[in-house]
Amino acid sequence: MWTTFFYLFLQENLSLVFLRTKPVSETDEELLKRYRATNRTDYLGRLYDRYIPLVYGLCLKYMQREDDAQDAVMQLFEELISKVMQHDIRDFRTWLYSVARNHCLQILRSQANTIQVDLYPDFMESDETLHLFDDDEENERLPALQKCMEKLPETQQRSIRLFFMEERSYADIADVTGYSLKSVKSYIQNGKRNLKICIEQTKT
Repeated sequence: MWTTFFYLFLQENLSLVFLRTKPVSETDEELLKRYRATNRTDYLGRLYDRYIPLVYGLCLKYMQREDDAQDAVMQLFEELISKVMQHDIRDFRTWLYSVARNHCLQILRSQANTIQVDLYPDFMESDETLHLFDDDEENERLPALQKCMEKLPETQQRSIRLFFMEERSYADIADVTGYSLKSVKSYIQNGKRNLKICIEQTKT
C-alpha cells in the first residue's frame, strides 16, 4: 500500500519534495533500525524521502530525461526494500548514492547493449567492442550513448526507441507513429548510422 501511495505522490508532486523544509527528528540510523526490526516500509519511505532530491538529481544526470529520471527514482525505492535488508550499511547517504548510480548505469547498460549488438555486427567476436563500455570507461560511455540518442532527429530517435527498446516490428512502429513502412526502415537505418558515428567520436 505504501509503495503505491509513494509512486502516486512522487509522480504528481515531485516538485514539492524540493521545497520540503520540515526538520527531521529521527536519524538515518534510527529509521534503518526500525525498518529492519519491523519490515514496515513506511520507515524506509521516510528515510528515502529525505534523499529524493539528491537521488533525482543523480538520476537526471545519467538518464538525461525527466520522465526517465522520475521512473528510476521510483524503481529504486522498490529495489531498496530488499537491498537494505541484505547489506550492512554504515552511512546510508553514501551507500544510497552508490546504489542509485549503479541502478541508473544498469538501465543505460541494458539499453546500450541492445543497440550496440546491432550497431556492430561482429559484436560477439570483437574484443574492442566487448570492452567498449567496461569499468570506469563504461560509466562515461553509457550516458554518452544517451546523449547521442538525444541528438538524433525526432523521427529517428522515436523509431529506434520503439524498435530496440520496446522490440516493436516495422509494421507496429508504422501503426504507432503514422510513418510509412518505408520511412520507418529509413529512420532506423539512418539513426543506427548516426549513433555509430556519434559513439565513435566519443572515443577519440
